Amino acid sequence: MAQHILKFMLFRNIMVPYDGSKNSSRAFKVAIDLAKKYNSKITGITCIDVIYRGQWYYDSDYYAAKIKKQKEIVKKSVANLEKAAKKEGIGFAFEIFQSRSVVEKIITFAKTKKIDLIVMGSHGRTGFDKLLLGSVANGVVQRVKCPVMIVR
Repeated sequence: MAQHILKFMLFRNIMVPYDGSKNSSRAFKVAIDLAKKYNSKITGITCIDVIYRGQWYYDSDYYAAKIKKQKEIVKKSVANLEKAAKKEGIGFAFEIFQSRSVVEKIITFAKTKKIDLIVMGSHGRTGFDKLLLGSVANGVVQRVKCPVMIVR
């Protein structure tokens, strides 16, 4: 039955939250297959952690250097995604955000960019780990209005 529902949906704008993990890489590959099938474009996003850690003094130069280094690492990793999308003839854009809440950023981005489908990896936490650590995938699924495909 799910196949029949998907047949009538148009996924023009697919978003892939990317964190460099194996599961987010798998999610990107699934998004490539869907984009080929539905003639869609893919937008990837990454959120860089900017939570203040509570040191006695705040060293803005240290945090600026840390964020710059994180962005460089992300850009190197994303180059492979860009190559894969280009090879398949799929439009691809990528944005890097600084955020205290990855879930909030994904939800806001999906809404403002009119995303039709989110394809994202899950770390597969269950039980107490899920309760203790929280889950980005779970937070997104429960609060976003578009369909979400979770890939493991």
